[in-house]
Amino acid sequence: MNEPVVSSVKPSRVPEQKVILLGDFGVGKTSLFRRFTNDTFTTSTDRKSTLGLDFYTRSFQIPQQSDVVKIQLWDTGGMERVASVTSSYYKFAEAAVLVFDLHNPDTFHSLAQHMIEVASYAENCKVFLCGNKVDLVESVNEEEHASRNSSINSREYETVSIRDMEQFCEQTSVITNMYVTSCKTNQGVSEMFEDISRQIRNASRARYELAKHSVLQDELPFQLTDDEELESQSQTCAC
Repeated sequence: MNEPVVSSVKPSRVPEQKVILLGDFGVGKTSLFRRFTNDTFTTSTDRKSTLGLDFYTRSFQIPQQSDVVKIQLWDTGGMERVASVTSSYYKFAEAAVLVFDLHNPDTFHSLAQHMIEVASYAENCKVFLCGNKVDLVESVNEEEHASRNSSINSREYETVSIRDMEQFCEQTSVITNMYVTSCKTNQGVSEMFEDISRQIRNASRARYELAKHSVLQDELPFQLTDDEELESQSQTCAC
């Protein structure tokens, strides 16, 4: 009986970076999650409400680099306001994606509350802004133009502009980058996650280099001093 051959080469371990999705109900967080996991889109008529935390890990090859990053994307499944879920959801998060509906300004204005939660539960994670459902904005603009002289309430056609997003980033001063996506057409989704993976990897590399430098300084068998301190010591020497 032949014994199984065991490879002596150990595969390099790629750390998983936890990324969480935040935003109001109906903005498309689960649709982004589905695009991330299996590149599919489910219409609202066929969609079933999600319940319970879910996550999926996917590897990204960073463009123009040899680095590979594993993103572990988490979806709340509609349980954002459960206290026990909130703490575990934010725990160890490397990045948070604030998702809103581009043609629903109310979901954009509520992002301030999600920012407070990030500051409370995951203050060290990187924050990104995602305006979702951009495919609806063009159709809404066409309807607005067609009904400009009608009696339809103009609020039905309010959208969040790129300038609004830029002002939000400037006011909060913690947003790393912003994106415009469509889960239906897959516009900008892959590009967003690729950029997030690159931003996380760069931040992780910077922390690693800083930590390595600190460790090396602590392990030095002597203390570094500047020239002025050396001169002072030489003048007070009694030898």
